[in-house]
Amino acid sequence: MAAIDARLVDEPELSLQERLALWNEADIALAEAAAPSHLISESHPDAEVRDAAEKQAQAVDAVQSRRVLDRGLWEVFADADPSGLAPDERRFLEQVRRDFRRGGVNLPDAERERVRALTDRDTELSLVFSRNIREGRREVRVPAASLDGLPADFLAEHPSDAEGMVTLTTEYTDLMPVREYARNRGVRHELMGVYNDLAWPVNEPVLAELLAVRAERATLLGYGDWADYETETRMIGSSAAVRAFLDRVADAVAPAAADEYDRVLARLRRDDPDADAVTIADFWYVLGALKREEYDVDAQLVRSYFRFDRVLEGVLNTTGRLLDVRYIPVDAPSWHDDVRTYDVVRGDDRLGRIHLDLHPRDGKYNHAACFGLAPGIAGRSMPESVLLCNFSRGLLEHDEVVTFFHEFGHLVHDILGGHQRWARWTGVATEWDFVEAPSQLLEEWAWDAEALASFAVNDAGEPIPADLVARMRTADAFGRGLEVTRQLGHATTSYRLHVDRPDDLATAVDGYYRAASPIAPLEGAHSYAGFGHLTGYGACYYTYQWSLVIARDLLSAFGDDLFDVETATRYRREILEPGGTRDARDLVKSFLGRESTFDAYRDWLAGA
Repeated sequence: MAAIDARLVDEPELSLQERLALWNEADIALAEAAAPSHLISESHPDAEVRDAAEKQAQAVDAVQSRRVLDRGLWEVFADADPSGLAPDERRFLEQVRRDFRRGGVNLPDAERERVRALTDRDTELSLVFSRNIREGRREVRVPAASLDGLPADFLAEHPSDAEGMVTLTTEYTDLMPVREYARNRGVRHELMGVYNDLAWPVNEPVLAELLAVRAERATLLGYGDWADYETETRMIGSSAAVRAFLDRVADAVAPAAADEYDRVLARLRRDDPDADAVTIADFWYVLGALKREEYDVDAQLVRSYFRFDRVLEGVLNTTGRLLDVRYIPVDAPSWHDDVRTYDVVRGDDRLGRIHLDLHPRDGKYNHAACFGLAPGIAGRSMPESVLLCNFSRGLLEHDEVVTFFHEFGHLVHDILGGHQRWARWTGVATEWDFVEAPSQLLEEWAWDAEALASFAVNDAGEPIPADLVARMRTADAFGRGLEVTRQLGHATTSYRLHVDRPDDLATAVDGYYRAASPIAPLEGAHSYAGFGHLTGYGACYYTYQWSLVIARDLLSAFGDDLFDVETATRYRREILEPGGTRDARDLVKSFLGRESTFDAYRDWLAGA
C-alpha cells in the first residue's frame, strides 16, 4: 500500500488513467485484506483466531480512513482533467473524489485529525458491538411439561435433566420453534425476554458512544446528521427522504395492520382471556394458530417437508436452473468441518467459488448473512463468497427456507457480478439500499409450487402437495401488514437513534416500536443491544423496505412463470452481472423498461 501511494505522489509523469489504475490496485489489496479478516472474526471456532482477525480488520479499516485524509493523495486527483477518460474511468474518478471529500481531506488540520480518530473509533466500537452479540448466547431452564406444542423431533433433541428441566438457548434452532409452537405463553415470554436482552448491558455504553462518535463525525464533515452522511451515496439521497419514505410505508400499511391486529388479539384472548396486548413473544405463535385454524396451514406439517439436506440441494438446483449455473463440490480447506465448498460454473467457465457454513456453534455469527472472501477482478481473480447461517441439521421452518433463499441471493449476486475491472463495483457493490432487492426477489422461489415440488419431500418420499403450497401462499398474506409494521419499528429505531440521539436508549426504543406497530415490545427489553444491523446499516435499516419496493416491481416482470428463460436471462444480465458498474436506478430501468414504482409493493401489502 505504501508503495502504491508513493508512486501516486512521486511520479508526476503518470497519466490520469495510470493513477486511477493504481488507486484500483490499492482498493483490491485492501479488499483482499479486509474480507477474510471480517469473515474469520465472525466464524472461526478458536476465540484467539477470531480476536486476531478482528484486530486485522480494524487495522485495514484504519488504513482506508487514513488514505482519504491524505492531502498529498488528494492533490493527485483533485484538479485532474477528466476530458480524456472513458465513461467508467470518469465515474470512478468522481467517486474517488467523493470519498476524499467524505473522508474530510479539506478540513483544517485539527478537525481532520479528529475525524480520523472518530473513524477509527467507529470501527473499533462496531467490532466490539458485534463481538458482544456473537458471544452473548443466553439460556433459560424450563420444566419439560411446559413445552407442550413443540414438535416431536425438537423434544427428542431437548431431553429433560434429573430435575425435569429443559435448557433452551437463544440460538435460532431453539428460539424459532419455541416462539412458533410453544403453547405456554410464559415460556415464549421467558425465552424471548432473554433474547431481547442479548448483549445487554455490555452493549449499552458501546452503542451510546457509537452514536455520539457518528454524530460528531457528521457535524465535522458538514452533514445535518449521520443519516445525511450515510444516504449521500445511496439511492434515497437524504435523511429527510428516509423520514418521508418511512411515513409513506406507515400510511400504506396502517389499514391492513389494524384489521390483522384485531384478529390476532381476539385469538390470543381465547388462550389467555386477560391478555391486554399482543406482544412480540405472542406474535408468531398466534399467527401460526390462525393460519392452522382458518387457512388449514399447519406449520408442523409444512416443516416435515423441509429436511435440511434436501433444502440445501433444492436451493442449489433452483438457483442453478434460474441462473444457468452449476455448483460443483470442491474439497477445499476451511475454518471449520461444517463448511461446504462449491465452484460455480457455466458451461466450461468457472465463475467463482462459494462456501456454505450453515449450522450454529459457540462464538459464531448468530444470524444469517453473506460475507465476501475474495473480490472478483476481471482477468485476474475469481470471486469467492461465504454464507454464515444457523440452520438446524434436521427439519427447517418454512421461514428458514425463505431465509436460505434470501441469503443465497446475496451469494449469487456477489459471484455473478464479481467480474469487474474496478474493485469498488465488483459483486454486490451497488448502492447499499438496492443490495437487498435481488435477495428479496429470490425469496419468491421458496413459495413457488414448481420449485418446491422438486425438493420439498417428507421422510415418506412424498412431495409437498400443490394445494398445501397454495394455502401457504394465501395464509402468508395474513399478518403481512403486522410484519411490515414490525420492520418499520426496526427501521425507525435505526434511523432515529442516529438522528435524535436519545439519552435514555431503552425508553426511546420502546417508544419507537410502540409507535410503529401495534405488536407490543416486551416490558423492560433492551433489544437495541443485540440489534446487529446498527453497525453495518447504521441509520439505514429502511433499506429492507426500500429494496422490497423494488423487488416486488422486479418480480412483476416474471409474470406467471418464475422460470421463464428469457426473463431470467435478462434479469441475470441487467441486474446481477453488472455489479455496481451502473447506478441501481439504471439497472432497474434497463430490466423493467421503465422507472420503478410503488404500485406492486402496495398491491402486495393489500394481499394481492
